[in-house]
Amino acid sequence: MTTTVTAVLSPRERDLGGFTVRRLLPATGHRMVGPFIFFDYIGPAAMAPGQGVDVRPHPHINLATVTYLFEGELVHRDSLGYQQAIRPGDVNWMTAGRGIVHSERSDPSQRVTGVRLHGLQLWVALPTAHEETAPAFVHYGAAVLPLVETPGARCRVIAGEAWGARSPVRTLSPLVYAELKLAAGASSDLPDQHEQRALFVMGGSVDVAGVRVDAGQMALLAPEQRASVRGIDAAHAVLIGGAPLDGERHIWWNFVSSSRERIEKAKLDWKEGRFPKVPGDDVEFVPLPDH
Repeated sequence: MTTTVTAVLSPRERDLGGFTVRRLLPATGHRMVGPFIFFDYIGPAAMAPGQGVDVRPHPHINLATVTYLFEGELVHRDSLGYQQAIRPGDVNWMTAGRGIVHSERSDPSQRVTGVRLHGLQLWVALPTAHEETAPAFVHYGAAVLPLVETPGARCRVIAGEAWGARSPVRTLSPLVYAELKLAAGASSDLPDQHEQRALFVMGGSVDVAGVRVDAGQMALLAPEQRASVRGIDAAHAVLIGGAPLDGERHIWWNFVSSSRERIEKAKLDWKEGRFPKVPGDDVEFVPLPDH
């Protein structure tokens, strides 16, 4: 590796019941990038007519989930009573705080012709002072996210600040999450105001400081190093980053916390049915794993 690119991560595939995700974080030796502790690349997946995505109700604590799609649609429901379809370019930002339950499913109308799905789901660990905040859900339509265009490059700021533009998405710690599209041969400087950064490539290949990064790989960048990315061919990528959190975070199943004891309590609460129900989706649920 170079002094700018410290590691290149490859994904691990996971079957979530009808569609495959490629998981980049947490990785051995690289658990987090800024506050981002979980990074799943969804699809691209195509399901037969009549089939769809059914992520049954399940709980979270002490984190925020961020869903961002490039293709397809999911219907979010949660224990606060929100029901919201998410479509390409929108942001669903759900803060679990002291505890929330949600589901994500394909709408029945989408299942008729067969569901297509392509996107990202990330988890953001919360600062210690905000881990037990009240749960919340906010939807941001694609039109409110700033777009920065330079010759051969198209950059959309999903959350945080980058390329001189700031997203309206409210976060509880300093971070950046941005989508980048590059024409073949085009270059873009990468924002360097955050101590930890990573670039994930979804399509094509890029060159970062002399290191080739292919589709499905994530390049980790050194702190305080200026860097630019060049499309070896037409490329599609996302940049994540932020300040390191105030201490270690533990992760078990859908729970993230600075406290192992808090995770044990959440496990018992889910097992014994003490989490709230999801209105309109309160029959099925994902049972607590036995390991």
